[in-house]
Amino acid sequence: MPASDDLALLTEAARAAGQIALSYWRQSPKTWDKGGGAGPVTEADLAVNRMLEAELRAARPDYGWLSEETPDSDLRLNDERLFIIDPIDGTRAFIDGTPDFAHSLAVAEKGWVTAAVVYLPAQDRLYSAGIDTVSTLNGRPISASAADRPEGATLLTTRPNLAPEHWQGGNVPPVRRMFRSSIAWRLCLVAEGAFDAMLTLKPTWEWDAAAGTLIAAQAGALVTDRRGAPLRFNCAPPRLDGCLAAAPGLHRALAGQLLR
Repeated sequence: MPASDDLALLTEAARAAGQIALSYWRQSPKTWDKGGGAGPVTEADLAVNRMLEAELRAARPDYGWLSEETPDSDLRLNDERLFIIDPIDGTRAFIDGTPDFAHSLAVAEKGWVTAAVVYLPAQDRLYSAGIDTVSTLNGRPISASAADRPEGATLLTTRPNLAPEHWQGGNVPPVRRMFRSSIAWRLCLVAEGAFDAMLTLKPTWEWDAAAGTLIAAQAGALVTDRRGAPLRFNCAPPRLDGCLAAAPGLHRALAGQLLR
């Protein structure tokens, strides 16, 4: 299946997901904690997941499935292609009624993401990329920044990631720290050059990052795990060793200062 066909399918599905999510947003949706440190989930997450699984799997019955809100199965490891889905990335923002939540939809083939869409319905911002296309925001091409040094660079990350114990010699790079709830959106903000880099050091679920990594990469950013290794998907367990995305020069500078 051409990546362009998958991209069209993901785009249509993401917009449909947005309609469902917005019908619950700021309407006091039912919310509960998944336990085990997995964080909160709402009835909107599950409603979006049900629609996406039904529609996408009907359209591509030979594709596997990996989603935050679907029980995982090792059967997907045998699939050459699969969907990697986060029905709502930034659930805490969704619960709080802020517009920083996103739908993250990707197709991966043999471990590499080939089509990706991240949609923020409350802001009507749709980012997309294919393995052979440029990254776009609402249909317009975007590109990562040209920052090549940490001094003054803007870094999307949590405060603990800038603790001295994570950096060689305790020397924290002189970046300007910012934050957004959704990992998928952080990657897209790097893709459009609104921020110079994003960093998460904690193990990262594949569904949080799959779509955003392709969008950032096709916009000219270098995207790796925290140790500088390429990101592979459809793994067991489906977790990445953190994620660092930045303009290539800045990426090399930050990765060189991180403790391995």
